[in-house]
Amino acid sequence: MILWQTLRFAVGGLAANKVRSALTMLGVLIGVASVILLLAVGNGSSQAVKDSITSLGTNSLTVSAGSAAGGSRSVSSVKKLTVADAKALATDADSSAIKSVAPVVTTSATALYGNVSYTPGSVVGTYPAYFETSNQKVAHGEYFTNDDVLGSRKVAVLGATTAKQLFDTEDPVGKKIVLGGTPFTVVGVLQAKGGSGFTDPDDVVIAPLPTVQNAFTGFGTVSQILVQASSADTTTAAQSEITRVLLGTHAIADPSKADFRITNQASLLTARESTTKTFTVLLGAVAAISLLVGGIGITNIMLVTVTERTREIGIRKALGAPRAVILGQFLTESTLLSVIGAGLGVAAGIVGSHFSIVGIKPVVIPASVLGAFGIAVAIGLFFGSYPANRAASLRPIDALRHE
Repeated sequence: MILWQTLRFAVGGLAANKVRSALTMLGVLIGVASVILLLAVGNGSSQAVKDSITSLGTNSLTVSAGSAAGGSRSVSSVKKLTVADAKALATDADSSAIKSVAPVVTTSATALYGNVSYTPGSVVGTYPAYFETSNQKVAHGEYFTNDDVLGSRKVAVLGATTAKQLFDTEDPVGKKIVLGGTPFTVVGVLQAKGGSGFTDPDDVVIAPLPTVQNAFTGFGTVSQILVQASSADTTTAAQSEITRVLLGTHAIADPSKADFRITNQASLLTARESTTKTFTVLLGAVAAISLLVGGIGITNIMLVTVTERTREIGIRKALGAPRAVILGQFLTESTLLSVIGAGLGVAAGIVGSHFSIVGIKPVVIPASVLGAFGIAVAIGLFFGSYPANRAASLRPIDALRHE
């Protein structure tokens, strides 16, 4: 009965100052919604990076030129990767963990089709093994073949974005485009992979390696070598075999002086997740400040309320209301402010997570919802305790004399 009366008095006190109560709850709402949304954005960013990396295939490795240990070898002394390195990896009799190898060169060029001119994000020259290694699936048409590579044929496979920009709704397969002054026949269009970063993986033109070298890059070094392990379980073994073969082709006896780097998806994913976790923590810390500001707002509002209702407190105490009742009423008011504000903040955060933010689809963390709500309620109790204790400590005679 006493609890019900305390709750009724608290609701009446809040209702008597609707605007003030609404503004206080708005502060808590913004704080809770900020925590939920910002953590959801961080989690969504992490998930997008993870999906992007795993879409390349869990058993793919990338070999790049450069010292893995950040050694002191000069740039001119570092041997670049070549097609010969790729062939050595593909033909090594002892490399049982390596399934396929694809050397890659990357350049840029403007594509023309009719009156449409468009510059795709990248032009890639490679072997057919590239498509399986990088998990690229064709949506229309077909891949180019090993015969196309051997014959240096001018054929190309387009990414979904490039096809859309050049052909709109027209079927590109069988059509001719002019790429950097060289005519190419489109033989296929890849399935859209999508992306949430600054680069679009679908904005690409892929052609046989010799054709791209002859037309654009020259027959020198390659940008990187993609290697597909026989399975996800043999990735480590494949990495060891790549190291052994390339140390031999580069005439390096000491493995610590290797002039190439091998990156697998697991290590890349670990590094990316570490970065995005830091980013998420930073966003959460920023959002937590909003909750703190909301708590300070509760303190200020409750102090004003106590001051305005000093005479009321004096009358109630003079009529025999115990200290615990006065304390309970004002604590209940501050807790109600935080509970209602936090509940509305949770609703706002969940609704807001259904929309993309800066190109990222937020993914709500259930723990953040419960945590933000619980912290908001705790803040209401904590920041409301001082005004409530102040009200309960007033002497009846002093409160009645208050003007």
